[in-house]
Amino acid sequence: MFFKDIIGQKEVKEKLINTVKNERISHAQLFIGPEGSGKLSTAIAYAQYINCENPQEGDSCGECKSCLKYKKLVHPDLHFVYPVIKTSKISKPVSIDYIEKWREFIQSSNYYSFQNWIKYLESEKSQAMIYAEESKEIIRIINLKTFEAKYKVLIIYLPELMNINASNKLLKAIEEPPPNTLYILVSENESKILNTILSRTQLVKFSRYNDTDIVEYLKTKYPEINQEEIIDIAKISEGNIVYAEKIINESSEDKNQLQDNFKLFVEFMKIAYTFDFTNIVSMVNGISGMNREEQKLFLQYSLRMFRENFVMNSIKEDNLLHLTKKEKEFSVKFSKIIHQSNIFALYEEFNLAHYHITRNASAKILFMDLILKTGRLLKMKNK
Repeated sequence: MFFKDIIGQKEVKEKLINTVKNERISHAQLFIGPEGSGKLSTAIAYAQYINCENPQEGDSCGECKSCLKYKKLVHPDLHFVYPVIKTSKISKPVSIDYIEKWREFIQSSNYYSFQNWIKYLESEKSQAMIYAEESKEIIRIINLKTFEAKYKVLIIYLPELMNINASNKLLKAIEEPPPNTLYILVSENESKILNTILSRTQLVKFSRYNDTDIVEYLKTKYPEINQEEIIDIAKISEGNIVYAEKIINESSEDKNQLQDNFKLFVEFMKIAYTFDFTNIVSMVNGISGMNREEQKLFLQYSLRMFRENFVMNSIKEDNLLHLTKKEKEFSVKFSKIIHQSNIFALYEEFNLAHYHITRNASAKILFMDLILKTGRLLKMKNK
């Protein structure tokens, strides 16, 4: 992996390169940022650059023995910890059990998400986490001697999904690091990481991509897609390249599901506002029949639409909006009822619904409660 493979994030890449040039590499670093911002790719590119035998001005050489092994993710001093699943054959899983799948997954793209990893494992209905058994593997890795590189590198993907026992072992490892050992934690939610771990890591922040970055990336990678569609995709991706590519690459059925969130949102809001109970029951039954991931996507989509409509109503600057042509046409009228008096409550209710869906709450009860509350909030007058 090269720094040049990751678009944008110029300041982050320059900062990391300078730590190598100035020999000021912190032994424990936390790469934090939203999904689809290139954190994991950058972590691998950084590790490769550190251990490159002939580093260039701003990137690895790509030709030395170390770089060639990094390219295949088989360098003996490169280690990974990541969420895994239990199966009938693997009751106490650790990362090494899935290393071949992991290598294939990493080499399939430059941008990753937890959901894509689970999908790659063909276990979307299974719970994935970094289990307690991983603590022994962490200790094993820590105690290994460096084989041939300058640094032994352990990259931990999504440490917020780490079991408490594994977290405690990691904390001890960070507190008492062996010489020339680098820990890179790649996270999307630092609030779920032990404070004691956070306090011992150097923070490296990644920002969301802007629309221009995503448009340029998509134009280069998908030249067959017309410009107008690429611009629409960039607008609704919210700076997330993973999501932008998901819209493009999904099968027709799944792609239609993503596009249908707009139709579902419009219908949901109309029914909630008119308070037609027959239609409310029909709507709730329809959403309840969707699978959990589809329900979560709808709730996430709704949160985005609320935010964009609030911006449209209160700021009235088109350049700040991230809406497709159809969404904007609908929002011209709808935005008038999204205001200071109800936006926070709407956001709270839909976030709460998303939280409960991830914890297997009854979909019928949850969405019945949500649509009734939504109707009441939409009718609130702006004070």
